[in-house]
Amino acid sequence: MNVKICGITSIEMANVVEENGANFIGFVFAPSKRQVSTEKAAEIANTLGKTINKVGVFVNETKENICHIAEQVGLDYIQLHGDETAAFATSLPYPVIKAFSSEKVTNELINHYPADYILIDSPPQEFRGGSGVTFDWSTLNQFDIDRSKLILAGGLTIDNVAQARAQVQPYAVDVSSGVETNGIKDAKKIEQFITLAKKDGSQ
Repeated sequence: MNVKICGITSIEMANVVEENGANFIGFVFAPSKRQVSTEKAAEIANTLGKTINKVGVFVNETKENICHIAEQVGLDYIQLHGDETAAFATSLPYPVIKAFSSEKVTNELINHYPADYILIDSPPQEFRGGSGVTFDWSTLNQFDIDRSKLILAGGLTIDNVAQARAQVQPYAVDVSSGVETNGIKDAKKIEQFITLAKKDGSQ
């Protein structure tokens, strides 16, 4: 099972994420409690090796700003978490992860949006993503989803990630608030989450 830890804002936590074998690390450039500056993200990214994929999370940002930030930070993937069109995604010179709210997802979106991975998250709260709220995973059964392209997000924690992995069987699980204590990334929770997600011989 692949793991993405999102909302990283410090070198210390980035190193914890990498050392424990996460496959993706997420930097949030959209308005959020976990928003990071381009300069800080670049500083963090420069400490990381080549084995972890660096993802930039954007919400309805311009192509010019996305590409500028991606180049400065050295991003490997662009995560579109807003209302970006298929044409917009296609215009980006980077691999794309497209996030959809579980309440708005349709077969048309899942199967025809030009993205390398489809991320399904809980309905947005104050900010898009990082809400700490789960959704009913069984609702995904009504859709024709290629699980090898599916990233599951929304309220995942050390208490439910094993169940999520078994029930949904996604390509990857994505967590942010679920590995925090009092709004701050918690090294022990990150370690536990990654261990549980990858348990039993998964990737």
